[in-house]
Amino acid sequence: MKKILLLLICFPFLVQAQSVSGTFSPSSDYTYAFLYKATPEGADYVNRGKLDSLGHFEIPMDETVTPGIYKIVYAIPPEENNFDFIYNGKESIDFDFNRESGVEFKTSEENKLWNSYLKSMDMVNITISNYFSKDVKDEDGFKAIFKTLDDTQKGYEQLAEGKLVSSFIIANRPYLPATYEDISTYSKNLKEHYLNQVDFNDYLLQSSSFLVDRITAYVFNMVQNPSNNILKKHVDEVALAIGPDSDVIKTSLLEVLWQRFVSTDNHELANYVTDTYLLDLANTTGKKVLAETLVSYKNTSVGTKAPDFEISSTESTINLHDLEGSDYYLLVFWSSGCGHCLNELPQVKTLISSNPNVQVVAFGLENDPTDWTEEIKKYPEFKHTIGLGKWENPIVKTYGIAATPMYFLLSSDKVIMAKPYAFEDLEVVINSLK
Repeated sequence: MKKILLLLICFPFLVQAQSVSGTFSPSSDYTYAFLYKATPEGADYVNRGKLDSLGHFEIPMDETVTPGIYKIVYAIPPEENNFDFIYNGKESIDFDFNRESGVEFKTSEENKLWNSYLKSMDMVNITISNYFSKDVKDEDGFKAIFKTLDDTQKGYEQLAEGKLVSSFIIANRPYLPATYEDISTYSKNLKEHYLNQVDFNDYLLQSSSFLVDRITAYVFNMVQNPSNNILKKHVDEVALAIGPDSDVIKTSLLEVLWQRFVSTDNHELANYVTDTYLLDLANTTGKKVLAETLVSYKNTSVGTKAPDFEISSTESTINLHDLEGSDYYLLVFWSSGCGHCLNELPQVKTLISSNPNVQVVAFGLENDPTDWTEEIKKYPEFKHTIGLGKWENPIVKTYGIAATPMYFLLSSDKVIMAKPYAFEDLEVVINSLK
């Protein structure tokens, strides 16, 4: 009797034990799978699993691992090599992953249902595209296709009742025309309804990649080759759809758009997002670092007059804005303790020697002037100034200096013309001035 009682006591704990497991292929490309719990603010590390020779891993999920959205990171950089999944606390997760074909869930009804839903909706959308490509008015065919779309959506919503995946399926509800529409009308209405079903306050949606995917698709993909005016309109519409009472998620999503504009060197749109929404939101939500980043980017955007600072030497002191006599000025932020700087400065000297219309202004970021004082003797043709305190120097924040060396090409009026990332980029920019 005691043995039976012991089994009955242990049995509930045995059936509750869950895990996340997967098999990566080709196995030689991967070493670890890192598990994170996703939140609207980021992701919290949970555990990791080492892959065996077959690319398989398993991570146990005990009672401390609560239901929600989780993330598997499988390579570096983590922001580009990851995928989300739903964990409801009741069922184990098992999947196969291949970089080309993506992830396929072998267990977990939640995730299998979501993937099945997406594939079914893709098939109906292909049918819709094929219908409109024929450019023939067939009202019966039109009604039949959209009835299929409606039935598919309703069917999956019923299957998802009581499940976490329901939030995603409802948020993805498609636009359904009440009567026949030509391609132009349908496209217009599809765009107008694209964000209508999305609950931006839903915690699961906030924790997943769904909202980011949704807003970036709306801003960048709804119109082919959108102009800056159209992009501004799309940003405004996204901000309106998120609503006035969701400052934290609005800050996060608009920061994503800002980063996208920065990465494509669209200074006008990046600064539009900053001025219209993001800077105020960053200050309201207490994101000091973001606010400083936004200001420094705006201060140093191409087309903006470079922030002024004092250039001090033993001979004289002059402000950057008061320099005269050159068609262009190359501002270089560097440090005597930076190996890349010491490698590139001689190359800059050689490059500029054949471009006499360019004056170099070298701003040394230093904790101590000793090494800097010796190093600048190699570059008497540069105008030198030192910024003590190194990364704590106020000019670092003003210019958004995150690494050295960092280059800014200025016009004679000290307007920023280019921000070459590497010496190879600088070389192209300088040679184009001849």
